[in-house]
Amino acid sequence: MTAQVNVRPIIIKKKKVIKGGGHHGGAWKVAYADFVTAMMAFFMLMWLLNATTEKQRKGIADYFSPTIPINRISGGGEGAFGGDSVFSENTLPQNGTGASAERPTSQNQARGESGMSDQGDAAAALEEESFESLEVKLLGKGGESQVMENELQHIVTRITDKGLVIELFAVEGQPLFESDRLTPTPLLRSLAAMITDTVQTVTNQMAIGGHVAAQPIVLANNRVWDTSAAQADAMRKLLLDVGISPRRVQRVTGHADRQPASRNPMATRNNRLEIILLRK
Repeated sequence: MTAQVNVRPIIIKKKKVIKGGGHHGGAWKVAYADFVTAMMAFFMLMWLLNATTEKQRKGIADYFSPTIPINRISGGGEGAFGGDSVFSENTLPQNGTGASAERPTSQNQARGESGMSDQGDAAAALEEESFESLEVKLLGKGGESQVMENELQHIVTRITDKGLVIELFAVEGQPLFESDRLTPTPLLRSLAAMITDTVQTVTNQMAIGGHVAAQPIVLANNRVWDTSAAQADAMRKLLLDVGISPRRVQRVTGHADRQPASRNPMATRNNRLEIILLRK
């Protein structure tokens, strides 16, 4: 039997069907979502670094720090916490059998005490009330002031972690020091006498700091450090002359122009003195 030469060949086409919608499927969506999330976290981090202070950044860092004590010397009870906060430098060593140093003193050795006392809290509250009372007397917040109206515009007070800060600052036309920047003016002498009358009611130690306005950058010999230190020491001498005990003054510091009170570093407001009643 002869083959038929004019028979059409049979061609079979196989169509490959890819399921998943596209040659990559949906995996790219997951990767893209991860990328967007990472970028959002990155920009949030950059915003936090720019919008927060050094103290706030430290607080954020502490929030993410490990909370398990890893110091082999620190005592505490059994387990990681032992019923107390791991951030307490005094509580854990006092409750356990260890101490916070390899060679502890008798005060720091573990004695089974809690390290906390109601007397300490009461003393801190009493000191806070004392600072507030001094503010009232000095600034006349209660309707009665020991400072005349002219002197009052040169005084600002605030309560901080260090203690009660009494800030004396110059205004235009009424400086705290003469043209030589070292001799106190009658205004500053009057302020020193009034402050002494007020702070004599407490026994807190004192710190004195001097601040000056910035000088033009073209100056060849910028003496802001020497001037601020000399002005702080002049204030110390004034306080001693009007009755402050020398033993109460713990330190005298010159800060130059590094901590301006005004946005303009050369403003007169930056010429100031700080008298700090330190916390006990």
